[in-house]
Amino acid sequence: MDLGEIRKEIDEIDKSLVESFEKRLALCRDVAEYKIKSGMQVLDRKREGEKLEQVRNMASSDFNRYGINELFTQIMSISRKLQYQLLADKGVITGLPFEMVPNLQKSRAKVVYQGVEGAYSHAAALQFFGEKAKLFNVKTWDDAMKAICAGTADFAVLPIENSSAGSVANVYDLLVKFDNYIVGETYVKVDHVLLGLPDAEISDIEMVYSHPQGLMQCSTYLEEHREWNTYSTSNTALSAKRVKEEGNKAHAAIASEMAGELYGLKILDRNVMNNRGNTTRFIIVASRKLYEATANKISVCFETKHENAALYNMLSHLTYNGLNMLKLESRPITGRPWEFRFFVDFEGNLGDAGVKNALRGILEEANYFRILGNYYTDKGKSVYENK
Repeated sequence: MDLGEIRKEIDEIDKSLVESFEKRLALCRDVAEYKIKSGMQVLDRKREGEKLEQVRNMASSDFNRYGINELFTQIMSISRKLQYQLLADKGVITGLPFEMVPNLQKSRAKVVYQGVEGAYSHAAALQFFGEKAKLFNVKTWDDAMKAICAGTADFAVLPIENSSAGSVANVYDLLVKFDNYIVGETYVKVDHVLLGLPDAEISDIEMVYSHPQGLMQCSTYLEEHREWNTYSTSNTALSAKRVKEEGNKAHAAIASEMAGELYGLKILDRNVMNNRGNTTRFIIVASRKLYEATANKISVCFETKHENAALYNMLSHLTYNGLNMLKLESRPITGRPWEFRFFVDFEGNLGDAGVKNALRGILEEANYFRILGNYYTDKGKSVYENK
């Protein structure tokens, strides 16, 4: 048999497979109708496990058994997605427990941020809420989350990601620890400078203070000055404040120009960053499940079964509903070594049918699932320029 004849036979088999697949999906519609009437869940793990074992046993070799298992796992996954769509069409998938509002009430809002005046979190709060908002600061991100839980603040501003240093892992953990929700985001252009006392010169410097990410974002510059010691602080602006309070001209801080102005420090050097386009994304968090009518970005987190293709199957709910994933992050689950919780950002609005279908699918199939928020993003086009 030549190659052309082999391919012709494969084409015939493929045609038969497509016809069989469509017949199977038609029967899945009947199954969905039955489940709607009886109130049964779409996912039946016991039935699927028995079915996979049955079809594996039909194969003639270990290689084929593995392939059949993968093939039917995906076929059943597709069948479930069809059933979720039918549930939505029948009105079984109802609205999600979030309240849509025309816009957030920013004017005179009570806003908490971590750090001190002059911190980039302070700049983010001013950028998002404006000068009329009532801003106050706390020592830690945990304190900021507690403030909105207690009602002493309407919103908290937290850094979640930097374009150079990556994700802020602790903030992801806090989104799971607290029953708070993302309602907005803003991007702040990070423009670190080296700050010292008014009478200091670069030749005087022996110690440099900054937040760990500030030090990381200026690592190339600091490598050129190996004679300097570095010391991590909880905030870049706090580093500037410390230099001012200590009054030691051998000490300097890596922070913003705004922090230097607030604490009466001199700019010793401007060209200290690895990446001149360095930007930090801040999230706006509230205790209520709110989203604006214009919201176009959704953040969720989930945990999966610790098995082959589990993450793929979760993310496929986005693919089958035409949703574009923007970010995927993982964090270890405490007490369960080498198991992870996943955080996903994707485009969409909680009112969209495709979003409801995707979230219903993930909810039914995940071990743990939570919607972290739905909010508006301009994808980083608006950034705060430090003057």
